Amino acid sequence: MNIWLTMIIAGLITYLMRLSLILLFGHFELPGWLPRILRFVPPAVLAAIITPELLMPKGSLWLSVGNLRLLAGVVAIGVAWKTRNAVVTILVGMGVLWILQLVIG
Repeated sequence: MNIWLTMIIAGLITYLMRLSLILLFGHFELPGWLPRILRFVPPAVLAAIITPELLMPKGSLWLSVGNLRLLAGVVAIGVAWKTRNAVVTILVGMGVLWILQLVIG
């Protein structure tokens, strides 16, 4: 019962925090530079999550052709650059990683 209560309270708090921001910004006009800057938050967060996995899969910097995650990441970066499609990028990156693990690893 405690787990369900905790999840419900956490969900309500999250909902109310988001709702407060929506209500607050609904009454104010944002300066033109803020939406332009906020556009870059999701890619920056994603890069911050993915970069350590690509460059430091074993806890220390590993720049080598033996780093299969880095190789798959480089391919995924190329696909992202060319297609600008997140789903295709993820599918190709994971596919390349799995194939490299089967063939080399």
